[in-house]
Parts: sequence; C-alpha cells; structure tokens
Amino acid sequence: MATDEESPLVVEENHPQSQPLNHKRDVHILCWAFLLIFLAYGAVQNLESTINTEGDLGTISLGILYVSFAFFSVFASSVVRKLGSKNALVLGTTGYWLFTAANLKPSWYTMVPTSLYMGFAASIIWVGQGTYLTSAAHSHANDYNLHEGTVIGKFNGEFWGMFACHQLVGNLMTLAVLRDEKGGSTSGTTLLLILFLCSMTLGTILMCFLSKRNGKEERLQESPASFLSSIGSLLKSILTLLLDVRILLVIPLIAYSGLQQAFVWAEYTKEIVKPALGNVASVVQWLFMEFLMLFVSGGLLATVLPLVIGALWGIGDGVLNTQLSALLGILFKHDLEGAFAQLKLWQSVSIAVVFFVSTSISLQTMVVILLVALCISVAGFLFLTLKVEKAFSYRTA
Repeated sequence: MATDEESPLVVEENHPQSQPLNHKRDVHILCWAFLLIFLAYGAVQNLESTINTEGDLGTISLGILYVSFAFFSVFASSVVRKLGSKNALVLGTTGYWLFTAANLKPSWYTMVPTSLYMGFAASIIWVGQGTYLTSAAHSHANDYNLHEGTVIGKFNGEFWGMFACHQLVGNLMTLAVLRDEKGGSTSGTTLLLILFLCSMTLGTILMCFLSKRNGKEERLQESPASFLSSIGSLLKSILTLLLDVRILLVIPLIAYSGLQQAFVWAEYTKEIVKPALGNVASVVQWLFMEFLMLFVSGGLLATVLPLVIGALWGIGDGVLNTQLSALLGILFKHDLEGAFAQLKLWQSVSIAVVFFVSTSISLQTMVVILLVALCISVAGFLFLTLKVEKAFSYRTA
C-alpha cells in the first residue's frame, strides 16, 4: 500500500487528477510495444545483408544508420526533455516504420535517407525508453516506499527479458513466411515486410496508451527558453558527465555491449548461422568466443553448436542490457537523459564500426577484438565497483 506521506506529492507532480499513475501498467505497455516494434526491425536488420546485396546496400545502410544514431545521441536527451519521454517514444517509432517500408523498394535513394532519419528516431526512442522506465521505477518506489535500486532492477529485468524475445519471435515469423520460398523470392519478402509493418503499427498504437511521466517534462515543453540554448546546455552537461570517472569506467562496458550486438548482426548471422538469436552474460560470452575460435568445424557439431550458442548469446545480451540500464539509473538518477544518451552514443559508435569493418576483416579477427574489449570492460567495471563501495563505506562510517 502507498504511504500517505509519499503518495500525494507524487500524484500532484505526475498527474493532475486524484488517482496515482499505475506504473506497472505502463511498464507492461512499454514492454509489449517494444516487442512488437523490434521483432519486426530485428528480423529486417538480420536480413539486410541477404536481401540487399547489390553494392553491399544492406550492410552500408546499417553502417550509415548507426553513424547517424551516434551523432543524434549527442542531442537526443535535449529532444526528449523538450518533447517529454512519451512523445519521444511515439515519434521514435516512425523511423523504424519508414526504414522497414523502404525495404519494399530498396535503393540508394530510399535506404540512405531512411537510415539517416532512423538514426535520429532510434536515438530519441532509446533515450526516451531509459528515461521513461527509470522514472516509472523511481515513482513506483516512492509511492510504495520501496528500495529504488530493487525496483529499477525489477522494471529493467522485465523490460529486457521481454525485449530479448524479439529476435526469436521475429525470426520465427521470417522462417514461417520464407521457408518455402526459393532464395527468398520477392513476393515472400514483400509479404513478410507488410506483416512487420502491421506489427510496428500496433506497437506505435500501444505507445499512445502510456501515461505521461513527471511534471518536470511537461513544464519543459512550455519553457520559453530557445531550443538552441537547451542544446548548448546539453553539450555542456555531456562534457561535464564525461569528467565523471564513473561514466568513464562504464563506457568500455557500454562499447562492448554494442560490439557484441553488432558481431551477431554483421558476422555471426552471416558466417555461422542464419538468423542469429543472441548470448549469455559477459563471462559466458568469453567462453563461447574462445570455443568459436577453436572448435567450429564441419559435421553435426557445426550445425547444432551455433544454434545453442546463439540462444545463450541472446540470454546474455538481455542480462547485460538489464544491468547496464539499472546501473546508469542508480548512478546518474539526477541526469537520466544525459546518462542514457551516453549509453546509446557509445553503443551506436561501436556498432557502426563493426558494420563498416566487417567486410574487411575475418571472423577470427573480430572475435579477438571482442575478447580484448571484454577484458577492458570487465576491468573497468571491477574498478567502478570498488570505487562505489569505497564511497558508500565512507558515507556510512
């Protein structure tokens, strides 16, 4: 039950009416909306290197997309503050819809512009997602007098657990539609893309049922301060955040999370198995990357093993993203937009690098790069853990 001391303040700030927001309902809606949108986009992304092969259109389009994503991530938190996280989420879905629609008539004139726009849309939808989910967790913890860290972890666990299903569901749809098609015929691909567009539309409609989050966002929408001024303030806050040793220690882990995702999309999917599912937590990913380098060969093992590794990779990706989001929500709760902008900035930079270099390096070289990145990220995270524990012990002494 909500305490009388906590609830009225939250209700007045978050909602003009007398009833408090149903934070769990909003989390459920957010989970289903993202699943519907990304089961479609994830499958389309996996298919880019096989359906748009002329001039490497698919791979280059994805590279352009993530460069755009990295660029707009710098400004995304300002846009989210201006629009409010709910409006940013709804607007962000349009980029995914247009990118998928462009694959109905793939060419340099359709794919490049939609890739650029989707980079912008992706930056605001992910900053919006991180801001919205963490805001809901903070409000729920305040309403029911719960520990904030526990609620943030629980909400992020639910979201990323649901999100991890998108590759499985999307690829099963792809298999069901294209399994009888010879070489992925135009008619089969068109039907699949139309189904994906319908799924994305349903996801966008679901987004509209989200509650608007805190009153601070609403006040910022009506602020007379110019947008350029807010951009300047944002750049200053991003640079200030980069002076915080905690974010510097988290950045290697963020970059690794992007590298391992792009490895699945650009290399593992193409070289080992189609389509890929994903991997376990960081330590297990290490073991499997070593196993890939040493034991991938012909025969039944080479057929079954990649599917098992793919399934475990997906579990690990979900765990890693859950922990990253929860960590940022706890460490930087006073600058959520800036923290999640940093998350998507460094993830998208590392993903773009993989897409652009994947055609020039071997699978083994990519695995070595991942192993080095993993070592650096784990060392940084361990140092961060010691630093935070030391600071906590000083405060409680």
